[in-house]
Amino acid sequence: MEQITWETLGYKNFFQTQTIEEGTPVGRITKAGNGFYTIQTPERAFSGKISGKYRFEAEVHGDFPCVGDWVLFQQQAGEDKAVIHQRLERRTLLTRHAAGNTHQEQVMAANIDYVWIVSSMDLDLNLRRIERYLMQVYESGAVPVIILTKADLASDPDRQAAEVAQIAPGVSVYPVDTLQGMGFDSLLEKFTPGITIALIGSSGVGKSTLINRLVGKTVQKTQEVRAEDHKGKHTTTHREMFLVPGGPLILDTPGMRELQLWGEADGVQSTFSDIEDYSSQCKFRNCSHGSEPGCAVKLAIKNGRLTEERLKNYWKMQREIERLDLKAKYGAHKTNRILHSPKSKK
Repeated sequence: MEQITWETLGYKNFFQTQTIEEGTPVGRITKAGNGFYTIQTPERAFSGKISGKYRFEAEVHGDFPCVGDWVLFQQQAGEDKAVIHQRLERRTLLTRHAAGNTHQEQVMAANIDYVWIVSSMDLDLNLRRIERYLMQVYESGAVPVIILTKADLASDPDRQAAEVAQIAPGVSVYPVDTLQGMGFDSLLEKFTPGITIALIGSSGVGKSTLINRLVGKTVQKTQEVRAEDHKGKHTTTHREMFLVPGGPLILDTPGMRELQLWGEADGVQSTFSDIEDYSSQCKFRNCSHGSEPGCAVKLAIKNGRLTEERLKNYWKMQREIERLDLKAKYGAHKTNRILHSPKSKK
């Protein structure tokens, strides 16, 4: 990282006003993995670990620091090593459901201003997956932006960009060609020092290549996708922030082909705000958008303003969130009994 100041690190008033003991160093986590952290300050970077007391008092895994967090630490005498004693309150938090059958949240990044949902315009373009990513971004409190890479490989980039824009009301969509630089001027116009951007998306969509071009040098390894199916390998194995010269901090994340949801019903409503708007126009308040007369949702599908696939994904994501809620209340075993009960409408 270069040209580092408190401003470029994103040290906003929200963090400055939190209770901090006078003289206690504060820094931002810019890299995390296997219990080790890089703590960045304007003067230098430290290699950090959490204190024993911090570890003992942490109730869930999400209590531990992650990339983007601001922490209080104590430098070890004469070394670039430090012990983390406290994490400051978070402004935003990007999470997902942890892999496996347990009801557990996996923290991905904290204090993110914008999340770029990156999808390539070749065989990887999947509208239903983008909808799932959108929900996670809305849940985080950050602002979603959609980046469509590999525009040079698209058969009809304008049509594909329009399809993506239709399922993401109010979200900015940017088609780019990372190798040739097409579309980057529009992205750079939005860059200001002090903001933090996280990139999420499947393996092989070009997140690392995108970061390398923005930073102006190779900071992330890249690999070619397989020619037969256009699927990529997991190039990024940890989370790390990089400083774009004169601009924001930008964070790469390991690729995710499958995204298990974590959140609440509000996130689904924000993701499908168009369906929610049409629902409010239905003749019946409890319209299921099936065979009822006066259904505005079905009329929108008939007129081409919505698709059946989008409505089905809306229902699917609602069911997933309901399952999460039930697991939190009753546990996985009882949840399965409830959902498979003859009385269950699901």
